[in-house]
Amino acid sequence: MKIHFVMVGKTRRLEIRALLDDYTARIGRFADVEVTELREDSAASVRKLALDSAATVVLLDDAGKAQTSAQFARWLGEARDRGAREIAFLCGGAEGFPEALRRRATQKLSLSSLTFSHELARAMLAEQIYRAFAILAGHPYAK
Repeated sequence: MKIHFVMVGKTRRLEIRALLDDYTARIGRFADVEVTELREDSAASVRKLALDSAATVVLLDDAGKAQTSAQFARWLGEARDRGAREIAFLCGGAEGFPEALRRRATQKLSLSSLTFSHELARAMLAEQIYRAFAILAGHPYAK
């Protein structure tokens, strides 16, 4: 299974970049990981983005479904067990996500009813994905 982070814009804050890199490396123990940072407001970069046509595409959206960590882990485990080859998480920039990619999303996920910066939301998503894999593996991190 591949976890693909698709983000609009770069993660510029060094401390958040370090968190994102740390959690993507941890996720790499359980699944292949790919991080794609698209140029902001670039239709060309959106067109060049190659997502597997069978990929499950999840959009981070404040109007999305809120889940507990256990529920999210169960969803991720079920997707893995069904043989999902790729799950792409779309993480927008400050202005959200381009409409062309929003339409590709099959699901919407909300991390919280609170509002976070787009950079912090990326690190939080990566942590939650790692936590989900840790829950599935019975790893003590999730406790």
